[in-house]
Amino acid sequence: MPDNKTMCGRERDPVSIHTSKIYDACRAKDCIEDVRVYLTCESKAILAHAINVKPKSARIIWTYVDIEPVPFNDGFYTVDAKFFYHVEADAFCTVGHPVEIEGFASFDKRVILYGSEGRAKIYSSQMRPWTDDDRQLIPRTNLPKAVVEVVDPIVLSVKVVEEHDHFCGCGDAAVLGELPEYITNGFRSELDRGPGGRRLYVTMGKFSIIKLERDSQLCLPAEFAIPEKECPTTDDQDPCDLFAQFRFPVQEFFPPDNREEHSHCGGR
Repeated sequence: MPDNKTMCGRERDPVSIHTSKIYDACRAKDCIEDVRVYLTCESKAILAHAINVKPKSARIIWTYVDIEPVPFNDGFYTVDAKFFYHVEADAFCTVGHPVEIEGFASFDKRVILYGSEGRAKIYSSQMRPWTDDDRQLIPRTNLPKAVVEVVDPIVLSVKVVEEHDHFCGCGDAAVLGELPEYITNGFRSELDRGPGGRRLYVTMGKFSIIKLERDSQLCLPAEFAIPEKECPTTDDQDPCDLFAQFRFPVQEFFPPDNREEHSHCGGR
């Protein structure tokens, strides 16, 4: 059996690996103000009699990612990400007895990143079959791969709007009829699709990292590469003062490196 020093005590020559090389990346700290929450039928009935509503939590259900080349800018691509959230709040119909209500919310984000130019088409034994529903990946293998990493958002506030009050929220454009079943099945009852009744809006703080990758052969030491560039926003919303005080949660995206604590080798 080789000794510890032979295994871990000396530096080894670099090796060539086939992996995904990150060509460009950015991190986003978005304050999403007044997003419409489409409640379930049960929750909408509870909200109709609520005297107060307090924020509770939100979690990410799914993120749809699409990528397109930027015209007249070779090597640059637009990345469109649509985030789907399961939002929960506490509704008070009587003093001191909250009832949990839930609903669906979504948010769209677009960024432009550099992904280099790819002329080759790549095929492997892991290629999606022609019968797969996601057919868009098959003829576009020369595009880089967009990767979105996101953690559950922080619910900052909720707002109840009466049925006849005019309020322009940023999430009113969602179409519930186009939601796939794996999203709608996560609620305790069916989502309400009627136009009437009280409406619930939520303000959330969201952290995410968006990257463009390509398959490549590399010979590099391994260490965490945290994006320093901020993702620019494309809307005119005012910044949220409360959310601006939060630090970017690096530990949620990159696990701690405790090699020295857990190493069984005597060398360094």
